[in-house]
Amino acid sequence: MKPLVILNPNSQGGKTGKLADELLRVISRYVGEVDRRDTESPRHGTTIAEEAALEGREMIIAVGGDGTISEVANGLMRARAAGATIPKLGIVGQGTGGDFRRSLDLEHRLDHYCETIARRKTRAIDMGEFRFTNHAGERDTAYFINILSAGMSGIADHYVATANRRFGGTAAYFGASLKALIESEVVAIQCTVGVGEDEQQFELASRIIAVCNGRYFGSGMEVAPMATTDDALFHVVTLGDASRLRFLFSTLSIYKGTHLKNSGVEVFPCDRITLDVKDPAKRHVFPIDVDGEALGLFPVEIKLIPGAIEIFV
Repeated sequence: MKPLVILNPNSQGGKTGKLADELLRVISRYVGEVDRRDTESPRHGTTIAEEAALEGREMIIAVGGDGTISEVANGLMRARAAGATIPKLGIVGQGTGGDFRRSLDLEHRLDHYCETIARRKTRAIDMGEFRFTNHAGERDTAYFINILSAGMSGIADHYVATANRRFGGTAAYFGASLKALIESEVVAIQCTVGVGEDEQQFELASRIIAVCNGRYFGSGMEVAPMATTDDALFHVVTLGDASRLRFLFSTLSIYKGTHLKNSGVEVFPCDRITLDVKDPAKRHVFPIDVDGEALGLFPVEIKLIPGAIEIFV
């Protein structure tokens, strides 16, 4: 079967939709004739990817931002759970943040994305599976490909969704983060963390916590410099209980990946983790951010699935 391009026409503020025909012409020059499906609503990419995997497609190319890539990966994981042999995944980054392609060291150029896919070299990357409380108040299950975080980052998602992209994704995320910082709170978090057969429970206080498969979030913030997408580990980063002012002054160090030296920052590896706020009344100020999308609330139970998806690198 032909490779399937799953394209989000609304990414980059609608620019991807306007350039869609030209994007498809360039992609086809590198990989041959393709089919195309556009996403029409949130989470539609998940449904399209799952159906494509179950019908036997061997390659899917996600054209859009981190949210589109995450939706497609979710669809592949659903098909995998149903017993299907899932397609290999290619990426053409056309979004605001571009954090997952940074974690894969993919240069942000259309010809480079296409050459990467055409070479057919793949890497088996890890995925995170998690249970959480969705916006309807129901327990739900989903997957993440890059980073699941909570707290200030989840609040920032709401502002990013309506931000002006005129000055680029980094500026949009930085502005959203400033607004989120004002609303955020330091909360006590109960953690149960496991690595192999070892497990421990402890409590920490933080304004933001990130469970990282990849290195970047927030349009270029290198929150987990030590993370790789295929090491069979999450790297959990908590930015501590700094005051708003001290947190603001330390923000720029996150873009450089030097924040790990800051007071109060903690890092630890795991392959599974359960998180909840100690005071359930505080869950609404500690929303979950999943690959750049505000998806729901604590409690969250996360486990790593090693080598889950083959992706072109």
